[in-house]
Parts: sequence; structure tokens; C-alpha cells
Amino acid sequence: MDAVSTARQIGPPTIGGVRVAIASFRGLPEEFQDDERLAAQLRERGVEVDRIPWDDPETRWEDFDAVVIRSTWDYAARRDEFVAWAERVDGRLHNSAAIVRWNSDKRYLRDLAAAGLPVVETTFVEPGDDVPELEGEVVVKPNVSAGARDTGRFGPAAHDEARALIRAIQASGRVALVQPYQSSVDTRGETAVVCLDGEVSHPLHKRAILRPDEIAPVREGAIAAEIMFDPNLVTAGSASADELELAQRVVDWVSARFDYVPLYARVDMIAGEDGRPVVLELEALEPNLYLDQVEGAAEKVADAIIRRARRG
Repeated sequence: MDAVSTARQIGPPTIGGVRVAIASFRGLPEEFQDDERLAAQLRERGVEVDRIPWDDPETRWEDFDAVVIRSTWDYAARRDEFVAWAERVDGRLHNSAAIVRWNSDKRYLRDLAAAGLPVVETTFVEPGDDVPELEGEVVVKPNVSAGARDTGRFGPAAHDEARALIRAIQASGRVALVQPYQSSVDTRGETAVVCLDGEVSHPLHKRAILRPDEIAPVREGAIAAEIMFDPNLVTAGSASADELELAQRVVDWVSARFDYVPLYARVDMIAGEDGRPVVLELEALEPNLYLDQVEGAAEKVADAIIRRARRG
């Protein structure tokens, strides 16, 4: 049996009859334990919890007070199917189906930039577009992808490889994103700020993911690049006042745009050329929240879920 199926359990008698589903996927790696940490915290609070693959055909999602998207990491290969599922479950789904549709396509960066939020400079190369001129060191990634798959970093000597990746992404029917590589990532890494219920919760530090002049290697049969399985990739961190403010501005804008305060969001940012933070990605679909890295994080997420479930 798969890791998700074997982990499905009924907790202790419920308090207030709260029932929660944690949506995952069938190929969840055994080393990933955040879902079970979260389920354990919910059960300690008397919540009835099931961990279920999102595409399970037997599940009656309407029987749950809340359906919380967590490790649904195969969505990128089946985006249309996943979005359709989210729209069927909407009303009890967190985050909402509208956010799922929007955030599952990295062209959302255009919307953030249009709103005046500082975002890493990005060129979007649609299928059929000419490959743009490349300058300096660049990052190439698809608009629909998870876990750094089909993502590469290329210096000037490797621009032919970068162009080949752009064409491969276009040939797959996706849009290629081309971004300048910020050298600050090599020395400072990334800052990720987790927000719960629309407010800053905990900052994290992420090491550089991409090595020079290559597409991120993917473990055979894995859903994500090999680097994503490194237990030391992300650690508890700190955030500057500017970084905390930017994370809050992003979440506030999303809340206003969708008339829905995200249950969870992770704002990944790097230092721009002027040293001020810019958004690299907004993870509001299925972000790893790294509950084992920050004391009390799992408890805070569980409490936020219960508040949503009790609202109905």
C-alpha cells in the first residue's frame, strides 16, 4: 500500500464534531512527515483526521468540515484534473479553488508585478514565441512545475543549453520563464516567510537550489528534483523588517484579490540588485511549511485549520 493509504487513521472522539481531510498524493515519499505531524496535532485537539490522495475516487469530500491541500505534489503533471477537483470540493477547500487555479500557473507573477509588488524580473516565453536574447546568468523554468523539475541555471557559456530547455518547455505546451540569476542567492540564500490566516507565522532560510550550468537533477521516479530531498536545504531562519513587510503585502493583496484570506502561504524571496527583497515565488497551493524546523509551527497550523473548519 502507498504511504498515504497506510497513514489514514481515525483519531480520538471529536470535540465539536470537527472532521478534516488532509489532501496528499499516492507517491508521497516516506521521509516526508509534515502531513503526519499536522495530523497528530489535529488528533490531539480531538479532530477526526483522514489523510487521503486528492484523486481518491471513493472519498466523499462533502463529509468533511475542511479539506486542506498539503502534499499534492503530482498536481503539475495533471494540472487540469487537479484544478477541476479543487473546483468540485470548493466551499470547504483550503486554499480556495480560485487560488489553486491562479497559483498553479507561475504567470501569477505578472499579476503581482502589475499590482506594484517587487517581483524578480521575468520574461515569459509562450509556445510559438521566438527564444529571446539571453544575457548573463539566467534561470529557466516552466510556468507549471513543482519541486524544481525542468528548472535550470545557465551562465553565458551554457546559453545553448538554456535555449534548448526553453524550446523543450515550449514543446510541452507550457510557458518558459526566464529570469536573471541573482548572485546573492549563493551567499545569502533565500528567505521564505510562512503566513497563516493572513498573518506572518515563521521565517525560514533556504540554501541555493540550482547548481551552475545544469538542469536540476531529478531522482528516478521522483516527483521533485534531488536537491529537494536534502534535509538541510531549509532551516529555521530570520527575516528583516523589509522581508516581513513584503510577505504581508503579498498576502494582503491576494486576500483582497480573491476575497479569501489564505489559510497558508509561503512567500519566497531573494535580495535584488539593490539589496531589497523581491518575490521569487508565492507558494499558496501546496507549499512545504517545514513544520519540523520551527518549534510550535505544527500547533499553529492545526489551530488555524480548526478555526476554518468550525466556520463551515
